Amino acid sequence: MKMDLEVVEPIDFSCGDHQQLVRKAADHNTQSQASQPYKTSPSPEPKNPHEKPHAMTSEQANVYVVQISEDTTQEDIISHPFVNSTVRRDFITKVFLILSVQLMITGTITSTFIFWKTLRNWVSVNAWFTYALLPAFFVILIILACCGKLRRQVPANYILLGLFTVLQGMLLGAVSVFYEVNEVLWATAATALVTLLLTLFALQTKWDFTLLNGALFVLLCVLVIYGILLLFIQTYWLHLIYAGLGTVLFSLYLVMDIQLMVGGRHHHSDLNPEEYIFAALNIYLDIINLFLFILQLIGLAR
Repeated sequence: MKMDLEVVEPIDFSCGDHQQLVRKAADHNTQSQASQPYKTSPSPEPKNPHEKPHAMTSEQANVYVVQISEDTTQEDIISHPFVNSTVRRDFITKVFLILSVQLMITGTITSTFIFWKTLRNWVSVNAWFTYALLPAFFVILIILACCGKLRRQVPANYILLGLFTVLQGMLLGAVSVFYEVNEVLWATAATALVTLLLTLFALQTKWDFTLLNGALFVLLCVLVIYGILLLFIQTYWLHLIYAGLGTVLFSLYLVMDIQLMVGGRHHHSDLNPEEYIFAALNIYLDIINLFLFILQLIGLAR
């Protein structure tokens, strides 16, 4: 049986559409052969006795032409856990619940630092307290970022994330004591509003910000070098530009990380259902850094 198959539209191999197309083509070819009458005709003898009788017919081999869309990759063919919408929805719900708890803990600790005058004065005088928190903070951050097996292991992942959140809240409170209470409150309100708007934008836009991952990392490295130089250069306008660039950069990071979590039509959605801690950590750090840069902008504007 000969079958010519030509596909001119993209096919989703993960859904089994190609199998249905092949069956339909085979049925159509069988029906067309059944409708043709059988005719017998004397076949001419081959001129060369050593020539195979089916040499001519072998040239007319079955041809299968399949045109696949550029968006179809090997990952689309292999079944992925997030193909199931229920798994994706449960993952997003878990990430936002963890993120909400983190922000509540951070807000409670920071409020204690800025509203408790005795603690506020003590932290402003004893600078060693802030420097003592930094080593533990970075150690836990590196463990959560690099040890993939550990951050997927319950309850170790929740314990590490809880310790990291507490340390982040204490560091944020130690930084906030050098600002006025109304400045911290304005920065908190502005961060909440910007986060809400950027989240809605990330969920609705057709632009794929996950493609900017490499470019944003380069900009982050440039921003870090810029910040180190500002330690030696005390200029108002340079600090203002630094705070503005940091706000824009982490706004883009927030949109990208939300799209990585949501997945769907975005190209780079490498998270799996077990990486809810990692997804919550990324979005949490984006919000915290966004708050710090907005706080700097408000502080420079006074």
